[in-house]
Amino acid sequence: MTQRNRTDRHHRTGAAAGGLAAALTALALLAGGCTEATGGVLGTPGAAGLRDPYFPKLGNGGYDVSHYALTLAYDPGTGRLDGTAEITARATQDLSAFNLDLAGLTVDRASVDDAPAAVNRAGNELTLRPREEIREGAEFRTTVTYGGVPEPITDADGSQEGWLRTDDGAVAVGEPAGSMTWFPGNHHPSDKAAYELRLTVPAGLEGLSNGVRTARRSAADGRVTTEWHTVEPMASYLATVAIGRYETATGAVDGAPGSVPVLTAAERPIADATAPLRDEIPEIIARQARRFGPYPFSTAGAIVTDNEALGYALETQTRPVFPASAFDRTTLVHELAHQWFGNSVSPASWRDLWLNEGFATYAEWLYTEEYEHVPARTHFERAFAQEANWAFPPAAPPTAENLFDPPVYQRGAMVLHKLRETVGDRTFDAILRGWPAKYRHANASTDDFTTYAESVAGRDLDELWDVWLYGDGKPAKP
Repeated sequence: MTQRNRTDRHHRTGAAAGGLAAALTALALLAGGCTEATGGVLGTPGAAGLRDPYFPKLGNGGYDVSHYALTLAYDPGTGRLDGTAEITARATQDLSAFNLDLAGLTVDRASVDDAPAAVNRAGNELTLRPREEIREGAEFRTTVTYGGVPEPITDADGSQEGWLRTDDGAVAVGEPAGSMTWFPGNHHPSDKAAYELRLTVPAGLEGLSNGVRTARRSAADGRVTTEWHTVEPMASYLATVAIGRYETATGAVDGAPGSVPVLTAAERPIADATAPLRDEIPEIIARQARRFGPYPFSTAGAIVTDNEALGYALETQTRPVFPASAFDRTTLVHELAHQWFGNSVSPASWRDLWLNEGFATYAEWLYTEEYEHVPARTHFERAFAQEANWAFPPAAPPTAENLFDPPVYQRGAMVLHKLRETVGDRTFDAILRGWPAKYRHANASTDDFTTYAESVAGRDLDELWDVWLYGDGKPAKP
C-alpha cells in the first residue's frame, strides 16, 4: 500500500475489534460444547480473536481456512449485497463452536457440513455452533448466507476501508479489517487461503476481482456474472471487488518459466489517459522479477477507479487497486513490489508490517537507481533528514494508529539500505531474492527476517538491528 497523507492512505485503527464483553458473553453461553452420552465435555470453542498486537479481535482460533467460495450479487441502486460464503477449513483443536469475523450485514442461515448450525452475533463476531463436534484435524465446510447494505469502516485519519459505494458500483478494499464488511471469514493475515468468487452485477457494468477470470456470462434477467479464481494463498485483506463501467485490456509478462497473463481495468472516463502506464505493467514486473525472483502468482494486472471514494492505492493480490489521482509510476512500482513483499510473503502479525512497506518503498529506490540514475543512497539521505521518520522504530509502532506512519515506510526502507551497505551488494541481492523464495506463499515475522539475513550474510547483525530497526533515537550520521 502507498503511504498515505492524513487524507490519503493508511492509519488503521481498532475498528475491527468487535465488542469484547459481548463476544465473551456469547462464548460463555457456548462453552458447554458438545457432550458424549456419558456427559463428558469434548470440544471447546475456538478463540474469538488471535491476540494480534494491534488488533487482538481480528481472526479466530481453532481452525485454518484453506478455501473461500464467495457468491455475491450487488445492486448499485439500493446498495444491497447478497452473498453466500462457503468456507473450507481444518480444525486445529476439538471444536464445539467457532467464530467468523463479520461486520454489519444480516445472517439468514448457516450450516456446517450441510447440517444447520446455531448462530450468535456479538459485535463483529459471528459464533457458530455445529450440530456435532468437529474433531481436531477434520476438514469441515461452513456455509453462511447473508445480505444487507455494507457499511465501510472509517479510520482515525478519516479515510475509509471495506465496501466503498460509488456512483454506479463499488470498490472493496480491506487493510487491515475492511474485508469483514463484505464476507465472513478468518480476517487475519496469518490465515491465508485460496479464493473462488462469483460476482453478479447489472448489465452494462463490469465485475472485477483477484486472480484469473474463468467465466463471464449474461443472463436473461439483464445481469452479468463473472467468475474469478485465486489459486495461490491470499490474506483476506488483499481480496478485492470493483464494480462499475470499466474498460479492460490484456497483455502478458514473458519470461521463465512461462508467460503470466495481465488484465488491467480502468473506469471509462480515465481509460484512455491511464492506458500508457497500464501498458507498462508487464515490463515493470519483468524488471522486478530480475531483482526479486520469479513473479509469485499466475496472473497480474491493475484496477484504476475514477471515484473519490478511494483515497489511496492498495496492493490487492494480483490486481492492485488505484484511484486515478495515485496512478503514477512510483506508486505502481510500489504496489507491484508488494506482490512479492506482503502478498506472497505475508506478515505473521500486523507488527511485522514494515516488512511489507519497507521492502515496497525500497523497491521504489531500486527502480529509480536502475532506470532513472538516482542512487538509493540519495533517497536514504533524504529520508534520514526527515524528522517524521524518527518518531518510532519501524518494527515497533506504538499503537495501531501508527501502523501506516512514515517510519514504517521510509525508515523501513532505510533499514534495508543499511543492510545493503553493511553486507555488500552481492549478499544483499541474495537476500533480496532469497527472502521471498524461502517464505513464498507463507507468513513471516521480523525475527524470521533478521535470522534469515544473518544466515545469508554469515555474521551477527545485532548492531544494525539495534540502531536502525529497533532504536528509538536518530543516529548521528546517516
